[in-house]
Amino acid sequence: MDQENVSATLTVAVPAARVFAVLADPAAHAAIDGTGWVQEAADRAPLTEVGQIFRMDMYHANHPHGDYQVANKVQVLDPPRAIGWLTGTEKDDGHLEFGGWLWRYDLAPLGPSETEVTLTYDWSAVPPSIREYIQFPPFGPEHLTNSLQHLAELVSDQRRPADPNETA
Repeated sequence: MDQENVSATLTVAVPAARVFAVLADPAAHAAIDGTGWVQEAADRAPLTEVGQIFRMDMYHANHPHGDYQVANKVQVLDPPRAIGWLTGTEKDDGHLEFGGWLWRYDLAPLGPSETEVTLTYDWSAVPPSIREYIQFPPFGPEHLTNSLQHLAELVSDQRRPADPNETA
């Protein structure tokens, strides 16, 4: 495969700032994830600066340990237009190593209450030593579409005001 990234785009009927706020909340990432691998945010602080590290608890049946944790480093933070992070691991000595793949969301306001969201997974910086044992992308393109649909559901649910006549 010559192309070293894959992306999907979806338009949501909410302002870009609301979409960005959900993406900047690591606690929302498990609900957004289209692969089912992201389990829970180990670091729940909102993403506020380039270089910020946040960890996620993960599960993948083909991972040597099943359950594992990734360390993510914010690479792009341009509210409310773009957010992205590199994914890596923390070694036993505390050293962080990133594999070269980047998750990035680009938000294009289409008016005051509509946003085009593009999710890109880019593995162009992955070194040959990692490509020897991981096939890229490690999931089908439908997982990006699934993630965007989950994101749309989350931001739409937040948009809806509570109805005092509704019962739980």
